[in-house]
Amino acid sequence: MNGALPFIAAAALLALVLGFLARRGKDMNLEQWTVGGRGFGAIFVFLLLAGEIYTTFTFLGGSGYAYGKGAPAYYILAYGTLAYVLSYFMLPPIWRYAKENRLYSQSDFFVRKYDSPALGVLVALVDIVALIPYLVLQFKGLGIIVDIAGYGAISPALAVWIGAIIVAVYVMVSGVHGSAWTSVAKDTLILGIVVFLGIYLPYHYYGGLGSMFTAIEQAKPGFTALPPHGESLWWFSSTVLLTALGFYMWPHTFGSIYTARSATVIRKNAIVLPLYQLILLFVFFVGFAATLQVPGLTGSNIDLALFKLSVKTFDPWFVGLIGATGVLTALVPGSMILMTAATLIANNLYRAVKPLADDQQISRLAKLLVPLVALVAVFFTLKGGETIVALLLMGYSFVTQLFPALVLSLAHRNVATREGAAAGIIAGVATVAAVSLTGVNFHTLSWLPTQVQDLNVGIVALAVNFIVLIVVSMTMRLAAAPARAAAE
Repeated sequence: MNGALPFIAAAALLALVLGFLARRGKDMNLEQWTVGGRGFGAIFVFLLLAGEIYTTFTFLGGSGYAYGKGAPAYYILAYGTLAYVLSYFMLPPIWRYAKENRLYSQSDFFVRKYDSPALGVLVALVDIVALIPYLVLQFKGLGIIVDIAGYGAISPALAVWIGAIIVAVYVMVSGVHGSAWTSVAKDTLILGIVVFLGIYLPYHYYGGLGSMFTAIEQAKPGFTALPPHGESLWWFSSTVLLTALGFYMWPHTFGSIYTARSATVIRKNAIVLPLYQLILLFVFFVGFAATLQVPGLTGSNIDLALFKLSVKTFDPWFVGLIGATGVLTALVPGSMILMTAATLIANNLYRAVKPLADDQQISRLAKLLVPLVALVAVFFTLKGGETIVALLLMGYSFVTQLFPALVLSLAHRNVATREGAAAGIIAGVATVAAVSLTGVNFHTLSWLPTQVQDLNVGIVALAVNFIVLIVVSMTMRLAAAPARAAAE
């Protein structure tokens, strides 16, 4: 056995143990399992949100994107900060409404706000479709981490299976409590490891950050600036806007809001979390450091940059410690995604068919669905080849289509009707799906201005969504006006 494997195995075992310990003294009914009894304070909510946000995407995708793309990676730093500013104002009323109405999922919010179980089913379906690539992202990252950090002793496929089993077991046992407890270990490790790597590697190989960027610019002119076409300023701006609006539309992140003890807890996190974004700078530094030290990684292999450079630089035991951190960055968000997907299927799809099902039945079904959702994600993980960032952006394009209907529902007088909300979501999702399935994008339409060609398709779909929502809502209100007038 090499010196790295004990650390990786210890991380997986730690996640399992913490997951089991988290349920002590608690009756894991639906409310405790999904939203922690709505009693989490500022620290636990912070750890839970950070656990979901700073994932294998942060660990591998951020460094890999900096390695493979250069300046376009900066969008990752920008969108989270904007989302936190938005959350200070948007999330407290969502939390209050959820507590007053005892909501368990994002879909529940739409059902109550629009008085439409059918809309709830639509939202649940969109959520589940978006969550699968996000879960695939975590498992894909886990396979990469264990394979590279373990020096090939464990294959990526076997690592994915082991990780899926571990996370499914402790999610079934302790739900959101297990995720919160495991986040404590994950955030402690990732803070120390990423900051160290981001400082040490540039100084070790280049003598400092300035020297590193000078060397990169000499070897690859323009690499650290946005290109004039493709991932240009227009792509950057539209992608930042899309991902900032969609940040809290992820159903597992949205559901974490419900765990807070008060609205003040949410506001405190909105103030503190932007500081946590600074960790991403150190992730980028690792990716940039790797560009000249481990050249030749292309396609989805750019996600290997951090570990390829780590294996080249450090002794196996330290690579194992880095790998252990990476394992936790996959397992913690993976657990929240699994729990959320299972809850959506049980609480918002099954319950729509069986409205008389009580919370105990829903809780039991959700727990049984956890391993089935994990199996689906494992299947797509072993079959897919997309980069981690590509997977995340595809999921974002779907969940952000929920934003217009949600934000309009927070207004004192909601201009959107249930029909308009549903039509807008369908139009937006259909636009994204059409582009994804056919491979057609704006770059193939040479007659369009180059600025339009570079736009993120998700933001275009969002515009289509909003226009359809407003038109259908106005049409429905006009159609209903004579009936209301007659009734008065």
